Amino acid sequence: MIKSYHSQIIKMYEKIREEDEKSLNIRKEEIRRKLPEIIDIQRSIGKLSLELSINILNNVENKDKYLKELKEKITDLRIRKSELLAINNYPVDYLEIHYQCPKCKDTGFIGHQKCSCYKQKLIKLYYNNSDLINILNKNNFDNFNFQVYSSLKSKGNPTSPRKNIERIASISWNYIENFSSSKENLLFYGNPGTGKTFLSNCISKELLDRGFLVVYRTSEDLIEDLKNIRFKNDTNLEDFLMNCDLLIIDDLGSEQITDFSKTELFNILNRKLLKQKKMLISTNCDLEELLKSYSERISSRLLGEFTLCKFFGEDIRIKQNIQNKNLK
Repeated sequence: MIKSYHSQIIKMYEKIREEDEKSLNIRKEEIRRKLPEIIDIQRSIGKLSLELSINILNNVENKDKYLKELKEKITDLRIRKSELLAINNYPVDYLEIHYQCPKCKDTGFIGHQKCSCYKQKLIKLYYNNSDLINILNKNNFDNFNFQVYSSLKSKGNPTSPRKNIERIASISWNYIENFSSSKENLLFYGNPGTGKTFLSNCISKELLDRGFLVVYRTSEDLIEDLKNIRFKNDTNLEDFLMNCDLLIIDDLGSEQITDFSKTELFNILNRKLLKQKKMLISTNCDLEELLKSYSERISSRLLGEFTLCKFFGEDIRIKQNIQNKNLK
């Protein structure tokens, strides 16, 4: 699936260039009807340009003088063509191809390097395949509000929920800024409604906007995917989950835990760790519950290979719903 992105984008550029040519032909036909003299001038420019290119390599008598005269004729014709267009209220480049991206001329590449417009198309494809395209319009750092967290120290915790979320947000930004060079994985755990999924989505948007492929799955959806990979030999899905830049597994522990789910979960965690493909996992379970629910092989990787971020405080969703009702 990931390998197909390049071919999809190449087809996009082919379609764009077809549209460029179609638009140009429509403009040419318009000028041919209204101002045929301009078309004649353009043909003359083409003939002289061809003659110039041929005779640059040929040994003709008084070559320098001859080539100079040809260039002057071409220049005069171009000036005349521009004047006629301008007089008739047309842009001087009306009979040239209007590229959507002048930098790469709608090819996607500048030399051997991918153009910035290629990256934008790739990001769009990534968004479409992340399962997050709609929710990220709301769940992003622009809408992150530390004030919904209590500034009072929480019982049984070393600091207040607000100080804690500020620390986790700092860890998250460091994770984003160093994503390409770091091997870090994140484990968000703690009470329901304390912002784990919201912050995961914030991280997703930042990375997607920077051109990284982020794939979101609930733990239940992930197990279904793993079943399709195992029993239906879905190699495209396997490639998608294994080779994305970041796999987010949300709500770990909510899935039906079976021998199959534990085995396949361990396999994907282990394989991605070996390939240094990053993960972000969120769970409502505390660390003790994770140790009880999953095999030692899984829990050792979760606790040993992930940066642990504990969320605590009031259920923000309930708190905000109550506030919204009071405002009505």
